Amino acid sequence: MQKVLILEGKFVDKVWGGSRLKDEFDYDINSDSVGEYWAISGMDEASSVVINGELSGQSLKDVYKNHKELFGGNDEETFPLLIKIIDATDDLSIQVHPDDEMGAKLENSRGKTECWYILNENPASIIYGLNADSKDEAIKKIENKKWDDVLKEVPANKGDFFFVPAGTVHAIKKGCLILEIQQASDITYRLYDYDRPDKEGNLRELHIDKSIEAIKLNEVSNEQKQEESANIKITKLTENEFFEVRKLEVSGHKELVRASDYLLESVVEGVGILRVDGEEYDIKKGDFFILTNEVSSYEFDGELTIIASNIAKN
Repeated sequence: MQKVLILEGKFVDKVWGGSRLKDEFDYDINSDSVGEYWAISGMDEASSVVINGELSGQSLKDVYKNHKELFGGNDEETFPLLIKIIDATDDLSIQVHPDDEMGAKLENSRGKTECWYILNENPASIIYGLNADSKDEAIKKIENKKWDDVLKEVPANKGDFFFVPAGTVHAIKKGCLILEIQQASDITYRLYDYDRPDKEGNLRELHIDKSIEAIKLNEVSNEQKQEESANIKITKLTENEFFEVRKLEVSGHKELVRASDYLLESVVEGVGILRVDGEEYDIKKGDFFILTNEVSSYEFDGELTIIASNIAKN
């Protein structure tokens, strides 16, 4: 059965989208308002498609459903993670996501814990948490619309990483280019949208009650651990109850061993070669692929920065 799944994702237009994905990743895009590239997705709305090997032309959704052995035979009914690139040419709304318990109860869905690896070289910022010592204090500020006081804004520069557990109030702001790794859920509660009208002059729907219920004052350190060996530097970005994420900086030739059921690989810089059991695949910035459970070891050659992720180990 197939060892490597090279994927082609889906582009999603947004009112805050632009042309940066076409310009920086050389993707074949006709639109100038693309806000998201759903690169590794098994979601009903926009599943990635395999573009190599015997499974070419099949959706990741169907491959996961019909070939569980490629993914270690785990008991997740649907593909558990979602990886996107997000291009924000304007500020996104202030949002919060439910945890698994709330998502199941209200939306018949997983919760949505996510993380962001920052790709933009230009200065930018994000909203990341709240300035409050308690949820009661936060709610009072929100109800009194003291947005400048309650929203915590921090710089977001290339190479920065932010873990965003469910319940964290957050927003991606203008100028950000972000690789997002998350639980496979599209549930978002909009807390505030800067009172901006749409093209018809209407304000977008807010979800105040659900947002307030979902809010948690999560304390996150974003502490990173690095290890270096010949031709590679590995930075552990997060290891949480849902997924693990590492940055691999390869310079030259490096052989690695698969240490989880399957690996999701996002090439964010460089050009090189992936080699599995003697078969070679040209890879470059903007490519996404899965190393399945059929892979025991694999090699990279070239100058590459790859964000590797996998579901949390039981």
